[in-house]
Amino acid sequence: MSMNDLIIISVDDHAVEPADAFINHYPADKKDEAPRIVSADGKDVWQWNGKRYPTIGLNAVVGRPRSEYGMEPTQFSQLREGCYEPKARVDDMNANGVLASLNFPTMPSFAGGVFVAAAKDSPAEALRAVQAWNDWHVQEWCASAPGRFIPMCLVPSWDMDATLAEMKRMSDLGVHAVSFSDNPSNIGLPSIHNEYWEPFWKACVDYKMVINCHIGTGARAMHPSPESPISAWITAMPISIANSAADWTFASFWQRYPELRMALSEGGIGWVPYFLERADFTYEHHNEWTFADIGPGNRPSDVFKRHIISCFIDDQFGVKNLDYMNTDMVAYECDYPHSDTVWPNVPEYLWASVNGLDRNVIDKITHLNVMREYSFDAFALNGGRENCTVGHLRELGKDVDVSPRHNLGGLKTDSMDAIGKARRPITSGDIERMFAAA
Repeated sequence: MSMNDLIIISVDDHAVEPADAFINHYPADKKDEAPRIVSADGKDVWQWNGKRYPTIGLNAVVGRPRSEYGMEPTQFSQLREGCYEPKARVDDMNANGVLASLNFPTMPSFAGGVFVAAAKDSPAEALRAVQAWNDWHVQEWCASAPGRFIPMCLVPSWDMDATLAEMKRMSDLGVHAVSFSDNPSNIGLPSIHNEYWEPFWKACVDYKMVINCHIGTGARAMHPSPESPISAWITAMPISIANSAADWTFASFWQRYPELRMALSEGGIGWVPYFLERADFTYEHHNEWTFADIGPGNRPSDVFKRHIISCFIDDQFGVKNLDYMNTDMVAYECDYPHSDTVWPNVPEYLWASVNGLDRNVIDKITHLNVMREYSFDAFALNGGRENCTVGHLRELGKDVDVSPRHNLGGLKTDSMDAIGKARRPITSGDIERMFAAA
């Protein structure tokens, strides 16, 4: 097997919604209420429900020189077209050797937290926004290139009846993935241990929908201090989902729904072996007084390995320790267009990690596990396995311009100046002030 024989499916990428994404899918008499892009102080911002949301791209810096990374951009003109235009995204996927991609939202936040917050005062308007995003994502973004995008939906999680109705509607459109907060109690909803979610778990099983919990959707990586180097926060950010992973691992609902699956999106895998060891130690050492309810004959590691998908970008330590995990529940992620992505060199990075593994294991973690768990027949959708390899895709994308594109302007601190002014280490305070200024 060579690098060009790899078949790569990513379960964590991001789409920046184009300016007309919501308007196109609002009822005719409500289009003036849809989220829309407006210009404010030279920035493209979303306006909706009486509020403005400051960025369109978060850190959608794909294609820039790394020396010009930052937490903006704030204008569509600063984005690579593949961030918001699906045909351009497919071109970038071809150049990157990536066959298929699951994309989280941007404007609504990764699990629709913007809509959850708005629903406290405007539930009907929040529901319209959820439905419009789903229709844009499934009927425009994903439908533009069948077989290249794995459709995923948001749900109006503040209203269980509406959630179940929307899941049924999306299931009828072939959706087998739902974005969900890793800790809903942190965003004003019942905890995952509350009976409120019982119909949701059942619907996920009935419709065979994988629950996708992206880092930062409930629990968040904390900045140690305003003076702390931002590198400390970036380092710990993926591992921040470990608290939520423990919460899900010790939940009792897995016993009632043995076919239920969830994914820890953008969490990495290198920490998982120790996490499982610690969870088992905790159960064996403390359960005579804690009475954790994980089912007879189970260890916490059994629950995790059976139900929870983990994924990685560039994690050679994790790949070397797959024996301590379940290779049927590990997947790859590209994280396009965020700053952690290794586009357009995913095959090179991935091959450096997996070269030397058994071919069956490589195939599992690069594509087969995703195809099975997400009910996504990539081979049939793309006309056969031979059309799915890195070598074939890169031949399709050989004319895509992947040369670095310099930032065309945007929010900068003096330490991020691309034109040669004095530089100093970036701190958490710098980033927090950047967001405040936006």
